[in-house]
Amino acid sequence: MKQRKVPLRKCVASQQMMPKKELIRVVRTPEGEVLIDLTGKKSGRGAYICGKLEYFKLAQKNKALDRALKCQVSPEIYAQLARDFASVEEQFLAAKDSEDIEQE
Repeated sequence: MKQRKVPLRKCVASQQMMPKKELIRVVRTPEGEVLIDLTGKKSGRGAYICGKLEYFKLAQKNKALDRALKCQVSPEIYAQLARDFASVEEQFLAAKDSEDIEQE
């Protein structure tokens, strides 16, 4: 059976290439709203961050999201994303663990 190609994306904070499923997507919608996209299918410009809070904080410090999304991300949006990221991080890691178990 032929191996499927695994899509790779680069984390804007750590600059590491990783499989797309191991990263969390932050998207700027056509309306200009910035939010977390767990499905990876929302329309708009996306940026990927490793699924850990420390990398989100690094991206905030370096303004990596501003560059990747090509817009000014306000401090209020960063605060909202930090809250969302903290709640999503546990959900994301649990989903990743269940996928690893299925592959074995």
